[in-house]
Amino acid sequence: MIDFTMWGKALNQMPKLSPHEWQALDPVAKWLIACRASVLFMTFTAAALGGLLAWRAGAFQWDLWLATVLGLMFAHATNNLLNDYTDSRRGIDKDNYYRNQYGVHVLEDGLMSESQFWRYVGVTAGLALVLGGWLIYQRSGLTLDLMLAGAFFVLFYTWPLKYYGMGEPAVLLVWGPLMVGGSYYVLAGSWSWDVTWLSLVFALGPTTVLFGKHTDKLEADRSKGVNTLPVILGEAASRYSVLAMIAAQYLLCLALVWSGSFSWPLLLVLVSLPVLPQLFSVYGKPKPAEPPADYPSGVWPLWFSAFAFQHTRRFTSLFLLGVIVDTVLA
Repeated sequence: MIDFTMWGKALNQMPKLSPHEWQALDPVAKWLIACRASVLFMTFTAAALGGLLAWRAGAFQWDLWLATVLGLMFAHATNNLLNDYTDSRRGIDKDNYYRNQYGVHVLEDGLMSESQFWRYVGVTAGLALVLGGWLIYQRSGLTLDLMLAGAFFVLFYTWPLKYYGMGEPAVLLVWGPLMVGGSYYVLAGSWSWDVTWLSLVFALGPTTVLFGKHTDKLEADRSKGVNTLPVILGEAASRYSVLAMIAAQYLLCLALVWSGSFSWPLLLVLVSLPVLPQLFSVYGKPKPAEPPADYPSGVWPLWFSAFAFQHTRRFTSLFLLGVIVDTVLA
């Protein structure tokens, strides 16, 4: 029986389920939960931003955009599945590791056999490849290079990139120039450096969330030999790095308006400034040993990443609104 309520829940959070509850789910709900669909909105937003900028340039095509956004989302879902498989096989996710505490891990929780899991991977990756192949056929040029770059990060983000301090820079590159710039290229047929710079404003958001998550689980990663960038930098430097990236988002918007690449609507992001004091207060101190009494249930042990996520959603909404208004007025 199709459970649309669970679809919505899986798209908004990472639910914890018992084996009995899992078995009662329909295949789509299982897929959404297994591939952590709640984070796919970042990929959709990146493709939407690339499409909006192509529309602004008078080069938007619905068929190409739909294939691009679906291809990117299936590629992201494939990466999430491979991430869980790699960390499970390497023993990282065992013994109630951080990843297992805030959502279902279908392999570690025994909800899916390895053969079932690989069928999910095969279908998901297959759809991404089919859509990517169609786009290459339609556009050629840099489209193949962009797809190969994306495949590299899908296959090697979890290992070795994440294990050697390269995961966070990879996210900045993927959700910025590769996804936003690549979506624009597929639609417009040309590369734009204005789009590339604008894409970094967006990509810094997901990067702060990942940086926050890796700071949250810094000690757990260090004990497992996972040398993320926060493990290499240490907690204090990692906290300040996130604040620097958040400041860079606002400064980049100011620079893009000052340079004339975009106009005043981009400054709508400044509406988010009142939330910064709380954010700076949280990141100015080490993570507490226990969640505050008024902390939302189901979020802990996420702390820095939770606050970065709240800011990213607010900032990105205002940022997209600014780009839309600027496009209408252009």
